[in-house]
Amino acid sequence: MGRAFECRRRAKEARWDTMSRVFPKLAKSITMAAKNGGPDPAANAPLRLAINNAKAQNLPKDKIDAAIKRAAGHDAADIVEVAYEGKGPHGSLFFIECATDNTNRSVVNMKTIFNKNGGQIVNSGQLDFMFTRKAVVEFEVTDGMNLEEIELELIDAGLEELEVEDGIGRAIGEFASFSNLVAGFEQLGIPTKKAGLERIPTQPIELTEEQMAEVEVILEKIEDDDDVQVVFTNIA
Repeated sequence: MGRAFECRRRAKEARWDTMSRVFPKLAKSITMAAKNGGPDPAANAPLRLAINNAKAQNLPKDKIDAAIKRAAGHDAADIVEVAYEGKGPHGSLFFIECATDNTNRSVVNMKTIFNKNGGQIVNSGQLDFMFTRKAVVEFEVTDGMNLEEIELELIDAGLEELEVEDGIGRAIGEFASFSNLVAGFEQLGIPTKKAGLERIPTQPIELTEEQMAEVEVILEKIEDDDDVQVVFTNIA
């Protein structure tokens, strides 16, 4: 009884920890999309995608609605999108996308994380050639789904590669094909779990377990920062 209770307690704490870190980031992405393209999801594809992504991670509807309304407020006017690039130990590279109302705070936070953990922030654009920006749409692969047919249907929408792992499909296309690829899924009636623009490493690296432990220290601290929306690395 005691061990089972402890396991449930830890699982609950882990869920709350994830919610406390992830939910504000999801809400901010919705606010930014609504700020840039208007509050109507039907007329704002990035907002529609941000909402779908948030729903896939169980962000409550009231928080989604509040995030959309926040876009019209004064606080949202001060939020800007910025990116930082960094080098970590053992050849690890980081591309960090933020949404912040204080760029000075954000850059100081990023520099502190890297400087204290064997890394450094580098000049913007220095790591561009190490990543390729791609459109990526994730969806659940269900029984009876014809992946070959889906692949053929999406080629004209810009699909380059279709991967499947653990029941999740990843459709990858060119950066400029993002809207067409998402529209292709909508036309096929296939719900998406997540869709966005990702930076895929051109030369992914393999790390030992010990090396990865060092890199994860930086990665976890970056992901815990409230301003950080997403982090891309060159780790395979």
